Amino acid sequence: QIGRNRVEFPLEPALARMLLAGAALGCSSEVLTIVSMLSVPPVFFRPADRAEESDAAREKFFIPESDHLTMLHAYQQWKNNGYRSDWCDRHFLHAKGLRKAKEVRQQLADIMLTQKITMTSCGHDWDVVRKAICSAYFQNAAKFKSIGEYMNCRSGMPAHLHPSSALYGLGYTPDYVVYHELVMTAKEYMQCVTAVEPEWLAELGPMFFSVKDMNTSRIDSRKKQKEQKAAMDEEMKVAQEAKAAVRAELAAKEEAVRSKEAEAIATPGTGRRLTTPSGSSMSARRKPLGL
Repeated sequence: QIGRNRVEFPLEPALARMLLAGAALGCSSEVLTIVSMLSVPPVFFRPADRAEESDAAREKFFIPESDHLTMLHAYQQWKNNGYRSDWCDRHFLHAKGLRKAKEVRQQLADIMLTQKITMTSCGHDWDVVRKAICSAYFQNAAKFKSIGEYMNCRSGMPAHLHPSSALYGLGYTPDYVVYHELVMTAKEYMQCVTAVEPEWLAELGPMFFSVKDMNTSRIDSRKKQKEQKAAMDEEMKVAQEAKAAVRAELAAKEEAVRSKEAEAIATPGTGRRLTTPSGSSMSARRKPLGL
């Protein structure tokens, strides 16, 4: 059903998955805005002659845990200020890009209405929004390696935080993040990064991740593995014995059928007389022949 709903949206599969996850988690309005912002070119611009001023203006929109939430915050502030272009110029935002995002958002909202997906908002509880983002990009999860550097959990490829990321100047470095895509320049930089909880990765991507129980020692873990292996071997032995018993029973039935067929055949010279179904002999029913 999720796959059928995905194809109705003219989006990348991950973005469509994010929309459906947002509807399930009760934050479809916020996720719809994020998807719309990801569908247009970056709205922040940084002129060379006013770099420090533009950086300071951008930091006002930063949500330290997520670049996705930073884009959501910028769109909501633009909405609260009446969608004005002069406000965008003062805060170094592309008004044309924001207007395009607004159009995309309205088109996607119409599709959601057609699919009978309710529009809900989580208010200021944006942790569920981060979980919806994690559900779409758990395959792009990265683990902390050193300051500003991460490593992809699946491929082991190194990935770095871009200096323009909201997480770059964060007071602490999250252990796990997900990213929209990698940009290959001098380094492998992650674009649009969001901090996530490791439990979310295990819950949303169980085919790739699992939570390891750290309360047990290595000896206990090996003992548990041996017990599990012994139980599996015992189950296999029982299954093989059951199959052997079934095969022996079938062989006995086939042998009994062959024995009955052999007894029903009359062999010449043995002195046995064929009988009719009624039990009378053939010679008793034989009539004399004569002219």
